[in-house]
Amino acid sequence: MALTFTVPGEPVPQPRPRVSTRGGFARAYVPAKHPVHAYRDAVAAAARAAGAGVHGEPVSVVIDFVWERPKSHMRKSGVKPDAPVLPRPDLDNTTKAVLDSLNGVAWEDDSQVQRLVVEKSYGPEARTTVRIT
Repeated sequence: MALTFTVPGEPVPQPRPRVSTRGGFARAYVPAKHPVHAYRDAVAAAARAAGAGVHGEPVSVVIDFVWERPKSHMRKSGVKPDAPVLPRPDLDNTTKAVLDSLNGVAWEDDSQVQRLVVEKSYGPEARTTVRIT
């Protein structure tokens, strides 16, 4: 089984949970208006559209995150010499958003991932490409 799909738009990292107390008990949550919720829904929808199905087998996952280079990094002659080579978001937080969004869609739990290859870069259009084998 091999499954590849692409999600257009800027990749969104999973934020650190916020903690509040209610009735004397601590509760961790991600605010409802955070953009990671829409991103995770888009990843799950793209996987379903590509034919993903839940199974209990170990999987190998390759994720390619691409961010559009900001205009502030550019000159008429090309990329500024002092422009960052890599996008800012941490790879582990962005990867966590993708893997968690595929729980119950492409696998039962992301603990089934036996091999993970992740890359981030700048490109002409922002996107996330995922390949599951």
